[in-house]
Amino acid sequence: MIQNEAHLINLDRYPIHRDCPERDAVLLQVRADLARDGCAVLKGFLTAEAIRALTAEAESVADKGHRSFSRTNAYFTTDNASLPEDDPRRQFFDRSNAFIPADNFAPDGPLRRVHDFDGFDRFIQECLQEENFYRYADPLADVIVNMAEEGNGFPWHFDTNNFTVTLAIQNATGGGSFEYAPMIRQGGENFAEVAQVLNGTSDKVTVLELEPGDLQLFRGRYSLHRVAPLTGDRRRYVAIFSYVEEPGMVGAPERTQQLYGRTLPIHHERAGQRVDSYLD
Repeated sequence: MIQNEAHLINLDRYPIHRDCPERDAVLLQVRADLARDGCAVLKGFLTAEAIRALTAEAESVADKGHRSFSRTNAYFTTDNASLPEDDPRRQFFDRSNAFIPADNFAPDGPLRRVHDFDGFDRFIQECLQEENFYRYADPLADVIVNMAEEGNGFPWHFDTNNFTVTLAIQNATGGGSFEYAPMIRQGGENFAEVAQVLNGTSDKVTVLELEPGDLQLFRGRYSLHRVAPLTGDRRRYVAIFSYVEEPGMVGAPERTQQLYGRTLPIHHERAGQRVDSYLD
């Protein structure tokens, strides 16, 4: 086990734990990237030692991942026959993926220790420049690992939570690029542009090739995105930290069941408590 949390994060390059000109410069660059298209990547955020530790931890709980195979639209809703056939809400795609729920990661494990590192939340909040900023209160989803194998992927979708922070841990042998259409749902559903992304005619799609140790900040509530199908026999692991605008927010029961294979009482107690009216 890594004894010193400072060995997890590349603090020479990203001194998130102290106020200094180097930290200010990182903030300026991240903010500029987020303002441009809702996505910023901090290359080499983790140390090589941390990458090894997080990979080992993910491997140790891989059997806890919930695998699901279904057909879904970008909003995780059921079909509505009253809409036109070419409406994006009626476009369904194969989804094959696995998530290792948050309650499988120990408080003293490397994943939680990165999340709880002194200054981590404050740094993320200052990057996003959000006054209302809270950790996702979902006990199954505040910090999870996405696990994908050959043939898996995640079709086009919008996130339920407003801010997603991810750490690339291990790439598959091939495939798995992160593709997104920046901010196309900001200010409205914009079904026409969503339809173009889904049918492959949009010129607004950006493709990212993330490497192990990269930290990504992404506004997935507003940007349609997907993970391209994987190839090869090596699993892809990506840690996901989630933040929202209101305290106490958790996932909807239907979507939680889809993603994690189970729900908890809190998901039903807080069903319908959202701060916006976007489709999920």
